[in-house]
Amino acid sequence: MRKYLHINLNDHSVTSENLEGEAVIKAGRNFIVRTMLDRGLAGVDPMSPENPLIFSAGPFAGTNFSNANRISVGCKSPLTGGIKESNGGGTFAFALGQLEIAGFTLDGASDGWTVIRITKDDGILFEDAAPYMGKSNFEAARMLHEKYGDKVSLALCGPVGEYQGLVAGIAFSDNENRPVRISARGGVGAVMGMKKVKAIVCDKAKMPTFSDRKKVMTAVRDYGAKITDDPAAQAMGRNGTAQVADLTNHLGGLPVNNFSSGQQVDTTDGKSVLKMGGDYIRELNIERGGETTHACMPGCMIKCSNVYVDADGKEIVSPLEYETICLLGTNVGIDEPDDMARLNAIVNDLGADTIEIGATLGVLMEAGEADFGDVAFMKAALEDMRAGTERGKLLAQGTARIGEHYGVKRVPVIKKQALSAYDPRVIEVTGISMMVSAQGADHTTGNLPGAECVGKTTEELSELSLEVQINSAAADSLGLCVFGRTVTNTNHSELLDALNGAFDVDLDADFINELGRETLLKEIEFNELAGFTEADDALPQFFYDEELPPTGKTARHFAADINKAQRKMLQEGKSFI
Repeated sequence: MRKYLHINLNDHSVTSENLEGEAVIKAGRNFIVRTMLDRGLAGVDPMSPENPLIFSAGPFAGTNFSNANRISVGCKSPLTGGIKESNGGGTFAFALGQLEIAGFTLDGASDGWTVIRITKDDGILFEDAAPYMGKSNFEAARMLHEKYGDKVSLALCGPVGEYQGLVAGIAFSDNENRPVRISARGGVGAVMGMKKVKAIVCDKAKMPTFSDRKKVMTAVRDYGAKITDDPAAQAMGRNGTAQVADLTNHLGGLPVNNFSSGQQVDTTDGKSVLKMGGDYIRELNIERGGETTHACMPGCMIKCSNVYVDADGKEIVSPLEYETICLLGTNVGIDEPDDMARLNAIVNDLGADTIEIGATLGVLMEAGEADFGDVAFMKAALEDMRAGTERGKLLAQGTARIGEHYGVKRVPVIKKQALSAYDPRVIEVTGISMMVSAQGADHTTGNLPGAECVGKTTEELSELSLEVQINSAAADSLGLCVFGRTVTNTNHSELLDALNGAFDVDLDADFINELGRETLLKEIEFNELAGFTEADDALPQFFYDEELPPTGKTARHFAADINKAQRKMLQEGKSFI
């Protein structure tokens, strides 16, 4: 059994309900969209107190089950206007699980800024947030840990979230209490700011109870062993997510200079090398004494994160990951890792989305506000956002709104959310997923960058996209990291056996596939009720009109054809086990 908390910010009251069995298991993305639909919130104003902010942990949160301590944060997105589940690592879901809390919903809005304490002994407390207001995330985290100690996990609303900038995420503590694991996408931090919650401080306690603890511990051990033995999982651990840059650059689908080129090549000692790629960054970081592998959450056996240091061995940023390397790096004309890492560190301190900010800066440069690669211009823009100047608040509204403000034609967004770091003219399956996902342009909903696309029809690639979308939605609904999918997707029976034993249920063999399928269908339903149509699934026109160097490819897939193929498979209940 797990508790679920309903926190009413209007009067600071708290009620609790007990969840058992399948109600604990169907968490994350699935729980968020079901809750939003059940409460009839598709038409709610995203920036009104009536828009709830939902935090949901997976069934194995609080244990050392590798990949199983992800946190899901959801609401109606103020950035897209549709459903939003924003996923993060760190220790917050772990702490909730150790208190045997499945999650909580923030309803209403506080009259004054508050810190919410979730304690193991004294229940839920509300404390004055005044000392932390206006503080950057690192300063606020330092002050909070000084007050509450190190055996807590934080969820923070950063300075951009305070003034409800739509690029704001919610920052969670990593294993060393850095506030850098961010549920970044969709403006969830703006909703937290609207509710006047500066921080949530959650105690850590002990491993939660299960119906069959022995079966859970066996699953923890066996799953970890499979991750350790899996070549794909271990390859991700060698270079981290940065290795994807080497792949997309090789394929010619790397975003460069506002998606105007698909490849960045430097020449060093007469050899072509991608300095913004995983191989180069790894060797540079090793030479300097940095950490090339690092776990973003307790128990993780993949360790695809890192700690990147400067030439003197001093930490610049953790983590340094693919999406940031590209959107806040190659996409804005940067070809030196240190420059991008320092921008990354600033955005982490602001508690914002590096993808959305990188795309926004790229559109600004497209508008002629600066040359691509102008690091000083970008730092000044971020400091305007930190200070909340008039210009800073404008930039904090994100890529789509900046493109409209400056009259830019080449704006890489779908559903008003910036594309992740995969040019859909070349990385076609991921592009298809980003087009039709109810979440807005988000690679995590269905990423398959290495898929062979040449000679494949829209229907064939749509099937590949749907398979990974279903598996990703299921993982996001179980608190699992999608990077374990090479093990998870081929071991459904073992995972189901662990869930059945842990929560005394009898889930059938198709449960995981059905969980993902149900989640996707309900997200589509929510967005349709919110007023979305097939036109909202379209790629920006420039992807069809402009050939992408060096491949010369243009986009060739259209929303109507993709939806026709995928909706049919979804409705028929096609299984991909």
